[in-house]
Amino acid sequence: MARQAQIAKSKKKPKFTTRLVRRCALCGRNRGYMRDFGLCRICFREQAEKGTVPGIRKSSW
Repeated sequence: MARQAQIAKSKKKPKFTTRLVRRCALCGRNRGYMRDFGLCRICFREQAEKGTVPGIRKSSW
């Protein structure tokens, strides 16, 4: 989990747009971030298995 200082720093508007850091809405992780859902890969998988992400189902065949 990201420190509170890192989360607060990423919420501030950066001086340059390329310095924008996107973080997971649940845990604050910055790597493995999916823009479409606003979650990191780990939280996305957990939420998808629970069925809380609309339009996403775990596939099995």
